[in-house]
Amino acid sequence: MKKVYANATEALDGVLSDGMLIAAGGFGLCGIPELLLEAIRESGVKDLTFASNNAGVDDFGIGILLQTKQVKKMISSYVGENAEFMRQYLSGELELEFNPQGTLAERMRAGGAGIPGFYTKTGVGTVIAEGKEHKDFNGETYILEEGIFADLAIVKAWKADDTGNLVFRKTARNFNVPAATCGKICVAEVEEIVPRGSLDPDCIHLPGIYVHRIIQGEHEKRIEQRTTRKKEEA
Repeated sequence: MKKVYANATEALDGVLSDGMLIAAGGFGLCGIPELLLEAIRESGVKDLTFASNNAGVDDFGIGILLQTKQVKKMISSYVGENAEFMRQYLSGELELEFNPQGTLAERMRAGGAGIPGFYTKTGVGTVIAEGKEHKDFNGETYILEEGIFADLAIVKAWKADDTGNLVFRKTARNFNVPAATCGKICVAEVEEIVPRGSLDPDCIHLPGIYVHRIIQGEHEKRIEQRTTRKKEEA
């Protein structure tokens, strides 16, 4: 089965449709599948729902799809770095389903494991719990959260082989792994494709069974919050 494609447009051919749910990896500006997001923008699909920890910034990550009004709803944990995200939400143009960060990661992981729902104490007694089923276990109250089953997962990894085994680098590992598992189709962009058999099996973070299509490309290295100090005078 061919998994390696020439570019993001080819890798997404026949996969995209209006109104779909997409799980996207990334944390802050780290590990964002930027090439696939650009291809989604160019495709013109609309009314999309994204499950992602955050939406990047205004001109990077999912932020580029907010600019073109292709996103209908965000299922997210953190929205503080994207001014357009906040503007659209406050004006009622964008639906937002807030999730505690750990809950969002577990909802993706649960979907990837075929688990339709789980109970957690996180969010009990807050707006997060409104409208959700409550159940007591051993005298403690929990709320029911549903697993995320996405139509498509898009992730960014450091290395891959042609069978789809993925290795992530440092912080990029966190949301990319559960996001990849919960999609009916997973498309991964990577910095390097290495020969089959060259990856140490103990160092593979995501088995190729989860990955359907792969592209290799050049990626931008951004710093979300650059903090510097003035050079000390001699």
